[in-house]
Amino acid sequence: MTRPRPWVRPRCSLRPFIAPVYCVDNPPPPPAEWPPVTSGELWDRASAERYDAEETEMSSADVLGPTLDFLAELAGEGRALEFAVGTGRVAVPLRERGVPVAGIEFSAHMAAVLRRKVDEETLPVTLGDMATTVVPGEFSLVYLVYNTISNLLTQDEQVECFRNAARHLAPGGRFVIELGVPPLRLLPPTQVAVPFDVSAHHIGFDTFDLVEQILVSHHLTRDGEDGRYRRSASRHRYAWPAELDLMARIAGLDLERRVADWTGAPFTDDSAKHISVWRKPL
Repeated sequence: MTRPRPWVRPRCSLRPFIAPVYCVDNPPPPPAEWPPVTSGELWDRASAERYDAEETEMSSADVLGPTLDFLAELAGEGRALEFAVGTGRVAVPLRERGVPVAGIEFSAHMAAVLRRKVDEETLPVTLGDMATTVVPGEFSLVYLVYNTISNLLTQDEQVECFRNAARHLAPGGRFVIELGVPPLRLLPPTQVAVPFDVSAHHIGFDTFDLVEQILVSHHLTRDGEDGRYRRSASRHRYAWPAELDLMARIAGLDLERRVADWTGAPFTDDSAKHISVWRKPL
């Protein structure tokens, strides 16, 4: 599944933003000019092969360490299942900590990169959609990180993802999601775009459809020595924490806690993202 670049962590400098200022009177390019892609279209072989290199910050000890601590504590002595396991950024080191981990992954190319790191017996992966794919057994923990539930583009699909998590959980088991809080407060009046990264090698900005709750993440990435930019865009459905809580209730799960990050910082009205934990009743 697509790992959207972190709209949960705006890193835009205050220098002039060199991408267009999109607003009601100057909307983003139509799909024919800059088509947003789906998860299946985005993760071709080349994209999967360069994924780890492009996401080194998210694999650093400072970022990944607290994530693994949090998840390992919740897994306890049980098994963990990662939805959208990707190249194994979280699953592989979690398995190395002694937690039995399985994964579901939509992209065969991403799963192939993971398979070079660890064999099937050590970390089994099932190819399929995280909203419907079922793997054998019960788990004490199901987790979905790095905004990836937003790859499901309708509310119904996101509800089915919660139901699928509940289906895999043992009584008392937990479902964990990491997701950004929609940054709509950053939108100036009449404007529909928010930059989240402006650097020498990457320009990233999000545009919003406030009616359909669709975010399109646009990227201009400088490749190679010739300085050419690679342009891409991907579509995501954003959801509010309260909306996710209702999805959990529909799936028979109860909110246990919500924090602002993997270290357990309090979630406040200024938090850019949340880590939410729902529990399946005993």
